[in-house]
Parts: sequence; C-alpha cells; structure tokens
Amino acid sequence: ALKNVLAIAAGIVTGRGLGENARAALVTRGLAELARLGAGLGARPETLMGLSGLGDLLLTACSATSRNTSLGIALGQGKPLAEILGERRSVTEGVWTAAAAARLAAQAGIEAPVTAAVDAVLNRGAAIDTAIAGLLLRPAKREA
Repeated sequence: ALKNVLAIAAGIVTGRGLGENARAALVTRGLAELARLGAGLGARPETLMGLSGLGDLLLTACSATSRNTSLGIALGQGKPLAEILGERRSVTEGVWTAAAAARLAAQAGIEAPVTAAVDAVLNRGAAIDTAIAGLLLRPAKREA
C-alpha cells in the first residue's frame, strides 16, 4: 500500500516538470522509506527488494497510467485534489493510505519523510513546492 503513496510523490515531481533525476531520487528515497517501515513492522528484506516490493514500486511510480502516479501528475500540474477525485471512477489507494501510513510511521518512530510530505499535501493543505523542496533538498546520507 505504501508504494501507492510513493507513486503519488513521484507523479507530483513529474507533473512539476522536475525531470527524471528528481523522480529517481524520490523513488530511491521512497524505497529506503518502504524498507525502514517494512522492517519496523516485521517484513522480510528479501520480499521488499523483490518483485512484490521494488518491482511493484517501480511499476507503479514510473508509469503515467498508474492511478496513483497520474493523480500525482495532475496535482503537480496544479489541479485541485477534489477535482481530480471527482473525475475518477476508480479508487486511488494512495490518497487514503497516506494519512494512515504517516501516522503508523510516526507512532513507530520510523522516519518517513516522503509519506509525511504526501500526507501533508493531500490532507493538511501543505504547498506542493515547499513539500518537494523539503524532500529533494534533504542532505545526502545513507538511505537505508
């Protein structure tokens, strides 16, 4: 489910026209976040780094036809969330997962900045450019 939140973030970066390097950086940091949260909840690392973890994340976050990525693209282009959701016939899981995942990470004391940023944009009115800058300007460090 967290991959859907990360896909929204990747879509926002794409919608803002920040380029493939920015999206790759975000997805890489998102994978580290997924691994931290998964490990904290007892997931097996080999599952997270396999097809059902990394593979699914890449497919979802790098495809403009993904419901979550396309929602992020529309947000990044400035379309209001309510309007995007009103035009859809299908569920965009990441919208509903973001708040729960951010809360779960915070309760477990697990750093999850991408999830927190998506939650802030979707649910607390945070400015997209501020959220993106906060993520992409984070200092380089060991991600896992």
